[in-house]
Formats: sequence, structure tokens, C-alpha cells
Amino acid sequence: MRSYRDFLAAEPVRVSAVLRLPLIVLIAVLVWFWEVDHWLPQLYAVILGVYAAVAVVWLLAVLRGPVPRWAAWASTAVDLLVILLLCVVSGGATAALLPVFFLLPISVAFQDRPGLTAVIGSITAAGYLTVWIFYSKRDDTMGLPNMVYTHFGFIVWMAVATTALSFVLARRAARLTALQEVRTQLVSEAMQSDERHNREVAEHLHDGPLQTLLAARLELDEARDRISDPALDHVYAALQDTAAGLRATVTELHPQVLAQLGLTAAVRELLRQYQSRHDIDVIAELDEVGKPQSQSLLYRAARELLTNVAKHAGAGTVWVDVHRDGDRVVLRVRDDGNGFDPHQVGNSVAAGHIGLGSLLARFDAMGGAMRIDSAPGSGTRITAVSPPEPLVDA
Repeated sequence: MRSYRDFLAAEPVRVSAVLRLPLIVLIAVLVWFWEVDHWLPQLYAVILGVYAAVAVVWLLAVLRGPVPRWAAWASTAVDLLVILLLCVVSGGATAALLPVFFLLPISVAFQDRPGLTAVIGSITAAGYLTVWIFYSKRDDTMGLPNMVYTHFGFIVWMAVATTALSFVLARRAARLTALQEVRTQLVSEAMQSDERHNREVAEHLHDGPLQTLLAARLELDEARDRISDPALDHVYAALQDTAAGLRATVTELHPQVLAQLGLTAAVRELLRQYQSRHDIDVIAELDEVGKPQSQSLLYRAARELLTNVAKHAGAGTVWVDVHRDGDRVVLRVRDDGNGFDPHQVGNSVAAGHIGLGSLLARFDAMGGAMRIDSAPGSGTRITAVSPPEPLVDA
């Protein structure tokens, strides 16, 4: 599971992959309009056909899976190499392919990599001039038209302009990254402050009101042994219920099992309590994941999602899965309930129901991810993924 920031980092490669297909169509159309003979027509057709097939496969790959860091420059280098090869084997059709050279620098400008843009722009200009020299030398009657130098100047200018554009985009991207890091830090500090506050409140309730209530219950129990009065039994039952409610509140504010035994044990205890309170079957697959730094966020997500299932889903069964996936921890909660339209989460936040929307914002801000798969009448599956981080040993 990739975060939104991972998606943004790979977006330029996907855009290039999409734009490459119209570029191939443009090459075919330009040559067809010029109606000229190739020097090596079979080889030209093979190169263009393989290029088109590889471009389609590459587009499907980058849309469906993670994009490696080398994908941007490698795919652009292949574009440039193929264009040069097509020009070399095309002969009289070379002139039809020359406008494509003007498009190559633009294809890398939005990658926010000024150095790569400058290199590709320079190589493109040099390749354009080289192809014309090769073409003119092979055809003795052709010569080197003066317009070639003008076009060469235009491509050099475009290389400089796109490099400057890429530099501006890179600076803006750096500022956005810095703001994102500040946001992540603020969210982390807010969560830590929230956890400290919950711990302090839980300790106050446990050491103060709960202990006083237990002491009162003990004294009342001794009084019941001496005096037989139904009213004392009612008071004792009320004290029992109040003490149980306080214990549940203390556990919810600051679950000791989470701090002492880690996320897996805490979720297992949460499910035990959940099943005792609700008429919902729970099927769990909980791998031992230790104590990830984001365990408080994942535990809060598990509690919020289970609460939503009990309140809104009308489900008979809920499946909960916790496991490691590389350097991330994955929490998945699925139910067979009513389902809903995930696009309505924003409307729910506007109406004051901020639970699920708050989780989405927290995971995104921390570098994790949360995906909602649901539809009315089809149940709901929510997958929460922690940010990439080392796990703390239990």
C-alpha cells in the first residue's frame, strides 16, 4: 500500500507513459502524411511496432504497481534512442520525424528534475543535428539546409526554457515537501500530546475516583454482612456498575496492554471486549508485530472502525487482520454489513461526524495510507497502513 506522497512522486512517470502513446501515433501519422519511402522499411516497422508494444506494457505496469526511482530517466532515454534509430533507418522520412524532437524536452520538464531535463534537452538538440548531418551525407544531393540551424537553435532554446521550468517546479515541490514535513511533525506532536493527556486523565481516574469507589464498595460490602437491607444491595450493584464503567473508561483512555505488550496483544484484548459487548461474530488473524512507533494510531483506528461497525454497519461478522508488510504494519477491518458510499465521508465530516475523516487525515499526514472499499449493500473493507518506520522490539 502506497501513501499519497508515494503516488505524487510517481505521477510524472505515469503522465509520461500516458503521453508516449499519442507520441507514437503522431510519428506514424506524420510519416504516413509525407508519403515517402524508407531506407529500411521492414526494420522501421519493427522498431515502431516494438516501441508501441513496450509503451503499452510499460503504461500498464506503472499504473498498477510501484514505480522505481530510475523509471523517469530510463524511459526518457529509451524514447530518445528510439527516435534516433527511427530517423537513421527512415531515410527520406527523416524530415517527417523531426518535429518529434521538439516534444522530447517537454516530456521531462514536469519531472521536477532540472539536471535530467538539461541533459535530455542537450542530447535532443545534438541528436537532431546529428540526424540531419547523417541524412545529408547519405544523400549527396540533399546537403544541409540553413533551416536546420534555425531548428537547432529552437531546440536549444526549448532545452533551456524547459530546464528553467523544471527548476521552478522543483523549488515549489521542495517547499511543498517542507510544508508536508512540518504538517507531519505537528500531527505527530498533537497525537503525542493527546496520548499524554489521556494517560494523565486515566491515571487520575484510576488513582482517585476509582480507588475511592472501590473503598466505598468494600465498606458497603462489610455493612451488608452486618445488616440485611435490600436498599444496600441496590447501592452495591450501582457501585459495581460504576466501577466497571470507570475501569472501561480508563482502559479506553490509556490501554496498559498496548504500552506493555504491544499492538497485537492490545487489538486481541480490544476484540475480546468488543465481542462481549456486541452480538457480532469476530474472526481475527493477528500476527505478532511488536511495538511499532505508530501503534497508538493503529490501535485508535481499530477501535474507531470496530465502533463504526457496531453502530452503523448492521453486520453479523467482522474480520480483523493485523500483519507486517515490509517496513509497514497493515490493519484490515472487513464486515458483511450494509456498506456505504466512500465518497460520502467528506459530507459526514462536514456534518460533524469526524471519526473516519479524522483517521484518513492522520494516516495521510503521518505518511501512511487508508483505503476504503465499500458500496451500499456490499459490506465494507478498510485497510490502514502505517508509515514506513522501524519496529520497536517488544
